[in-house]
Amino acid sequence: MKLALFDLDNTLIAGDSDCLWGEFLSEHGYVDSEAYQEGHEKYYTDYLNGELNIAEFLKFQLKALADNDREQLERWREKYIEEKIKPVILPKAKELIERHRKQGHELLIITATNRFITQPIADELNIKHLIACEPEIIDGQYTGQVIGTPSFAEGKVTRFNEWLKKFKHNPEEIWFYSDSHNDIPLLQVADHAIAVDPDATLIAAAEKNGWAIISLRQ
Repeated sequence: MKLALFDLDNTLIAGDSDCLWGEFLSEHGYVDSEAYQEGHEKYYTDYLNGELNIAEFLKFQLKALADNDREQLERWREKYIEEKIKPVILPKAKELIERHRKQGHELLIITATNRFITQPIADELNIKHLIACEPEIIDGQYTGQVIGTPSFAEGKVTRFNEWLKKFKHNPEEIWFYSDSHNDIPLLQVADHAIAVDPDATLIAAAEKNGWAIISLRQ
């Protein structure tokens, strides 16, 4: 078996799905717009700088799920996918996915954004397998807590290895596509590491390690 792994935000889509979710909630008045945007800006800056405290971020990110009824959240999410996500899915990303699919490669999205937001995006891209941060659900409602290891930075390697063990996969080759230096630990595991429209730190790492650099936006 051969595996093609894809980061999601700013790799397959031209934007960050969690930031876009925050924009959507704010624009529709579902959250305190000023406070939510201020929090998002802080955590996104930390993410870009490689300084993100993932536990604190997830507490912030999942609060909206805990504060609202699940059925209501799912109705909002349908609108969010139409308004915010479909317009930023990159055509070249779809072409890349289909090239791997036609070669018979198993496809997997691995993202630090939570499953509530990212599952319908994976469905839209027709990718069956998704590793994401897992929000806890008790009695049918989100609690605001996360289950297991967050799929962020080194945590992506942990979660990927857990996934391989669960499905008893022993891949012959692994491709991994990402835009972010936060994914360097998993890129180092891949047989084929590809930096996609990368940040400056990832460009330097790609050049040092001889990794391919591509654009899905040009």
